Amino acid sequence: MNTVISFVIVLGMLIFVHEFGHFLWAKIFRVKVLKFSLGFGPKLFSRQYGDTEYLLSAFPLGGYVKMYGETPGEEEIPTYEKSRSFSHKPVWQRFIIVAGGPLFNLAFAAFLFFLIFSIAGLPRPIESTKIGQVSPGSPAEAAGMNANDVILSINGTETTKWEEVSDLIMNSGGQPVALVVQRDAAHIDITVEPHLEKDRNIFGEEIGERLMIGISRSEEVVYEKVSLWRAAEAGIAQTWNFIHLTIVGLIKIMQKVIPASEIGGPILIAQLAGQQMEAGWVNFLFFMAIISVNLGILNLLPIPILDGGHLVFFSVEAVLRKPLSLRAMEMMQQLGLVLLGSLMVFVFYNDLLRLFN
Repeated sequence: MNTVISFVIVLGMLIFVHEFGHFLWAKIFRVKVLKFSLGFGPKLFSRQYGDTEYLLSAFPLGGYVKMYGETPGEEEIPTYEKSRSFSHKPVWQRFIIVAGGPLFNLAFAAFLFFLIFSIAGLPRPIESTKIGQVSPGSPAEAAGMNANDVILSINGTETTKWEEVSDLIMNSGGQPVALVVQRDAAHIDITVEPHLEKDRNIFGEEIGERLMIGISRSEEVVYEKVSLWRAAEAGIAQTWNFIHLTIVGLIKIMQKVIPASEIGGPILIAQLAGQQMEAGWVNFLFFMAIISVNLGILNLLPIPILDGGHLVFFSVEAVLRKPLSLRAMEMMQQLGLVLLGSLMVFVFYNDLLRLFN
């Protein structure tokens, strides 16, 4: 139940933010909005306010804003209504309306990070030599080292920072090193022989080799109270970092550095959302912010049927001073629909494999 509730909160909020971005800019440019729907398919609930029907629809994996005159040639637009028709607006206004959805997702992520940093504070790693994890089958495990051990010295040299631990092991020349570790209240002497292993980045790419014993630092952090201005700066910086990481990650997937089997869909998001909610509100909001960044970037991809595909159409129209033919746009959107449908089937397949394995 916790997984379902957290999934509904995450997906519902992010879809609302995305569609509200389109809706708000349409209203600013005085485009008539006919429908604002959370979800697709048969409507479960609807209310009419002014020109707009607000709906809650059966299939929750998305939403839409339907604007008057959105599809050129779909219907005859009376002269007195052209000023409120989407297709009769200048191309730059249409560009902003369509870009508003994904950009609101990115802005929402920055707001969530700001909320976390302004209430909980900025996270700062605790400076220590405490071991967070011992890799299975590593020299450290063979020597009897455990997670939560604190390394006090290596070869007689006192260690107070993790960088000192790393440097002393790398500069050991592959010879056995003598460590003194604190375990609970006891001091224990351990000798371990470093091995030359491949060093990898966060995407699993080899970036060289170095001497290691198979331990990683503790990820414990403390939260420092900061001003609202500093929290806002940190929120924007954190959002930018995840934008960059998402774009690089997509490139790595295309380069097959990240296996396609790692791609997840709604089921994986639901599982992770449930885990993060159990871990606390900071983890949950942080997770929602990351998904919001992903949703924003994915919608900006130049794939027909996505917002990014429409932005490409508008950019071509701005350059050529005329829109692409209706037939050309329809063909590309059909292609985009096939690509998107295939991707959805693939991520559901991955999710189910993970679930049953």
